[in-house]
Amino acid sequence: MPRVTEVIVLADPHDTSLSRLDQARDRARFVVGQDARTLVQEAPEAEVLLYCAGNRASFEIACRSLPQLRWVHSRWAGVDGLMFPALAESDIPFTNSRGVFSRALAEFALTAVLYFTKDVPRLRRQQATRRWDPFLVEELDGKVLGILGFGDIGRAIAVRARAFGMRILAVTRAEDGLADEAFPRERQQELITRADVVALALPLTEATRGLFGAAAFAAMKPTAVLVNVGRGATVDEPALVAALQAGRIRGAGLDVFAEEPLPEASPLWGLENVLLSPHTADRTATWLDEAMDLFLENLRRFQERRPLLNLMADKRRGY
Repeated sequence: MPRVTEVIVLADPHDTSLSRLDQARDRARFVVGQDARTLVQEAPEAEVLLYCAGNRASFEIACRSLPQLRWVHSRWAGVDGLMFPALAESDIPFTNSRGVFSRALAEFALTAVLYFTKDVPRLRRQQATRRWDPFLVEELDGKVLGILGFGDIGRAIAVRARAFGMRILAVTRAEDGLADEAFPRERQQELITRADVVALALPLTEATRGLFGAAAFAAMKPTAVLVNVGRGATVDEPALVAALQAGRIRGAGLDVFAEEPLPEASPLWGLENVLLSPHTADRTATWLDEAMDLFLENLRRFQERRPLLNLMADKRRGY
């Protein structure tokens, strides 16, 4: 009989994707709930912590209270709201669901690009007023897409954009042919200046918080579009609003915001040159099941002492 691994699962017990864990009941004991202290009392020797829901305080309590903890996994891709100093500095492996949500986020990014390139707002206005008014349309072929954050999401955007004939510029050290040009971080402003679309797929770290601010918007072409599917706080939102209101840039497609839900008082709600998604671009019918399946694959690897998928290389940096 294989050794049974004790796993604490911080999650809403009514989460339907938890049923996927039944596949591993013969080799793991899952203790599920939202109260970290209760879970630790039920499984004080747990080796694995799976985070699905809850605040950082509960997550930290669970991590600090498990002396046998050997692996932590987040069902989400972003971990900026979870990491605390002791965990970041420890040698406990931390994995996440990086890559699971990339397809859907990349599709939203291209939807936003097409929304402005084909002037969908104008089409909708004309349809609403029953006005037949032909106009010249643009093509994506030959346009320049600049990507900041060339991980799984950024690369998924690049793959789809290349199918439209777009030229890809990316801030990355990896020159593997997916980007037509690779830029070091010191030349990021040059990328922004040349791009017809700037796509952000950045993690939120101390280095990226507020990274895209007034100077970046001033560097963009007046006809350029900003798309953000990474983290809302990587953009200076007041600077974004000012650029949009002044017509300094053509528009923005946003799935993430500095504060969520987006406050009713935010000017972004009322701007016609904004395509706004309530952080729902990756919420497909299978998104949570796919994320749970990735955890189960890693659980097999953990039990078989094989390398884990999506192992965070530098927990202090957040990726």
